[in-house]
Amino acid sequence: MSKTAFLFPGQGVQKAGMGKDFYEHSAVAREIFDMASEVLQMDMKKLCFTENEKLNQTEYTQAALVTTCLAMARSAEAKGMKADVTAGLSLGEYCAIAISGGMYDREAVYAVRKRGILMEQAVPGGEGAMAAVLGLSADQVEHVLNEREDVFVANYNCPGQIVITGKKDAVLQAGEALISHGAKRVLPLKVSGPFHSPFLREAGNRLEETLREISWKELRIPYITNVTAAPVLETEKIQELLVRQVASPVRWQQSMERMIAEGVDTFIEIGPGNTLRGFLKKIDRNVKVCSVNTWEALEKSLEETA
Repeated sequence: MSKTAFLFPGQGVQKAGMGKDFYEHSAVAREIFDMASEVLQMDMKKLCFTENEKLNQTEYTQAALVTTCLAMARSAEAKGMKADVTAGLSLGEYCAIAISGGMYDREAVYAVRKRGILMEQAVPGGEGAMAAVLGLSADQVEHVLNEREDVFVANYNCPGQIVITGKKDAVLQAGEALISHGAKRVLPLKVSGPFHSPFLREAGNRLEETLREISWKELRIPYITNVTAAPVLETEKIQELLVRQVASPVRWQQSMERMIAEGVDTFIEIGPGNTLRGFLKKIDRNVKVCSVNTWEALEKSLEETA
């Protein structure tokens, strides 16, 4: 039986103007942006639709992306698009949970705003770093990192792309070692901290205080958690997994492989860019992948998945 998954991207895909066409075409999207502005006491339209420095600052980026992705996803649902399962990369997991029915949209926006602030504060600026390692297997990267301190795997994105994270000098030195072990390239990422590393554990613990305030709901469909790459259907597990997720590696490739093994053959990436589409093509070229990143793309995807 054919199954469809909604996928939500993580930090790094944000860009000025994201979601503006949805706001103009969809009453549902307008409600989401206006709700986020009210909940967070900030002008979410200005943050997402115009060129500004805040959009690339973690404490603002996370709320902006989740607002935009939820506006796009709710617009897609209003047009009749449905998912059997969801997944989100890092902060995208909050969208996945909301769309799966586990939390209210307004609480997802509120929680990621707190999450962004806590992650921004976790490590002094300039002390942490992340880099994408291209051309090595996960085993090869892990072998090099196992001999080193203060550097860890942050993301298992797809075959040939692993992200490392940790203290700036340790990431730099590990990058040089990985090149000598055959990596094609090691690309520094434009982030403000060593995300998805043990250095963020305290941020995760502090996030738990915010998550205790959430009115969790029964999941209507499963979502795949970054922490274990396994489906979640028990609402009581969500809070603990989101706490762990802040300091745990994102098992994205394993999550996609699990979905495919369980019968998902159509993936719809909802959010700015095509990053997740690119990962999927390297994981399994046989699956169908659509992108909903503009209003025009939504209408095209509706035709393709009809």
